[in-house]
Amino acid sequence: MSVQRNKLLFVVTEDWFFVSHRLAVAVAAKRAGYAVSVVTRVRKHGDIIRAAGLTLIPFENSRRSLNPFGELWTLLRLIRVSLRERPEVVHHVAIKPVLYGSIAARIARTPRVINQLAGMGWLVTTGGGKTRWLKPAVRRALGLVLRSGTVLVENPDDARTLARMGVPEGHIGRLAGSGVDLKRFSPHPEPDGVPVVLLSARLLWHKGVGEFVAAARLLKERGIRARFLLAGAPDLGNAAAIPREQLDEWVAEGVVEYLGWVADMPQLLASSCIACMPSYYGEGVPMALVEAAAAGRPIVTTDMPGCREVVRDGDNGLLVPPRDAAALAGALMRLIQDPNLRREMGARGRLRAEQEFGADRIIAQTLAVYAAPND
Repeated sequence: MSVQRNKLLFVVTEDWFFVSHRLAVAVAAKRAGYAVSVVTRVRKHGDIIRAAGLTLIPFENSRRSLNPFGELWTLLRLIRVSLRERPEVVHHVAIKPVLYGSIAARIARTPRVINQLAGMGWLVTTGGGKTRWLKPAVRRALGLVLRSGTVLVENPDDARTLARMGVPEGHIGRLAGSGVDLKRFSPHPEPDGVPVVLLSARLLWHKGVGEFVAAARLLKERGIRARFLLAGAPDLGNAAAIPREQLDEWVAEGVVEYLGWVADMPQLLASSCIACMPSYYGEGVPMALVEAAAAGRPIVTTDMPGCREVVRDGDNGLLVPPRDAAALAGALMRLIQDPNLRREMGARGRLRAEQEFGADRIIAQTLAVYAAPND
């Protein structure tokens, strides 16, 4: 079977992630003449993918699995999909699709292979247990499979990490995240009343949720009047997911308000005053921070890869050390008590979003990568 011209295959772990982070570029690729198919685990977003005119290929997988036989079966199934589909371009997103997809693409002789790492994730977080021995093995495997094809990262720290792993620098490209819809996310005046601080993210310990709660507790003990909101759902496919029982305990204590998953993020940001994400995870360019910048909200985040790509300390927000609840509380207090500073930083954040993170810009860059000649 020959390769179909202008056929593009995405391989992504979860349907919700594809819809939130890659759907816009897939639709743009379809408009540019590609026949687009999406290989992913399907839960609640399959109809959205189909409604966009894309071919959906359900593919069960587990991000938490460490069973070697199960992982081998996943690889064999992905090889079968690649041999059947025979795309001209394949775009793998995240570590498992990159590892297994690169092998499958090589066997299927796919002409153009794009491997995108939206942050280094758990590879750069500390921890023991079963993953302690696995991380060095995955790093070595990545260093091998990424020596061919094109690798896309979202920040210069990750580019340097891959270069140290042996990936040729000429194969590494950079996109500033997934892009943000600058019309959908636009500045609005702050709401009246007590300042509202928002953390919107997958509810993982590595996202700094525990530090956010601890900082909120410190500020309440100091008599600082503010509301602290958590928006998002526990990512049950991730070992670092925060149990619902813990969330309920924090709410019962009165330290934070838990909103769950929120569909209308523009409205939620419009009803907030400060965006916060004290992540110590291996971020790429966090979409939640880019959306907050586009919405004209000042940001408090950590001086970590990805996060510091969105925020310049003292310009459109404040950077604090990771895992430092006291420093986080101090930065939040500074913004809570200074509405003029919030407005100034929010305006500069919007300007940065327009200059660097607009979806149209990111989509055009991605399509150019698809069309580039092979190395």
